[in-house]
Amino acid sequence: MGLLASDRFDRQSGLVPTDRLQNTWATVIGVGSIGRQVALQLTALGIPKIQLIDPDEVTRTNITSQGYLTDDIGRPKVQATGDACHQIEHRLAVEEIHDRYRRSQDTGPNVFCCVDSISARAAIWRSQQSRCEFWADGRMLGESIRVLVAAAGQGREHYPTTLFAQGEAQAGSCTSRSTIYVANLAAALLIHQFVRHLRGAALEPDALFHLAAGEYVVLPTTA
Repeated sequence: MGLLASDRFDRQSGLVPTDRLQNTWATVIGVGSIGRQVALQLTALGIPKIQLIDPDEVTRTNITSQGYLTDDIGRPKVQATGDACHQIEHRLAVEEIHDRYRRSQDTGPNVFCCVDSISARAAIWRSQQSRCEFWADGRMLGESIRVLVAAAGQGREHYPTTLFAQGEAQAGSCTSRSTIYVANLAAALLIHQFVRHLRGAALEPDALFHLAAGEYVVLPTTA
């Protein structure tokens, strides 16, 4: 069964294709509000290797909005997140890069872009669009979430249309208006699309979730 014991996957059997999961790995760029939760959920799901990229250290405000521990304050976020992932699964392979994303870095076939600016997303996408098999981008502001994904034949033409100029972005960022419960939901929606990808199912390349209104809307897209 690979790196992890087969009985670990019993309760998700039939929902998550374990063989495909055990033969792939992921890069999480930005381990703040959404990215940290993505890393933890990927680990719990059973991915065998994860790469974490982030230049920042944990601050006190990150306890409330990002789920870091008080003892993590002052530590690199990638190190604190890596330790938390290892507590879930000791045999997980973790690569911690305490730096910003750079084009020269080798990354996984599945990339979760969890940065908090459109300009950063655009730069990373330009670098990754021909390199990754699955791309996921989670955005949130207050209690609104947008989930964008791209894979072969799904979402690759649409995604660049969402990369508007930074000046056109709605005021605020994940660091200025965020809660842990919204971050967890955003991460779960990204992981759901990743599992659909593993199953070979159709993806939802662009979806909006407005908690206050109780609305989940899948937007029409091109290929």
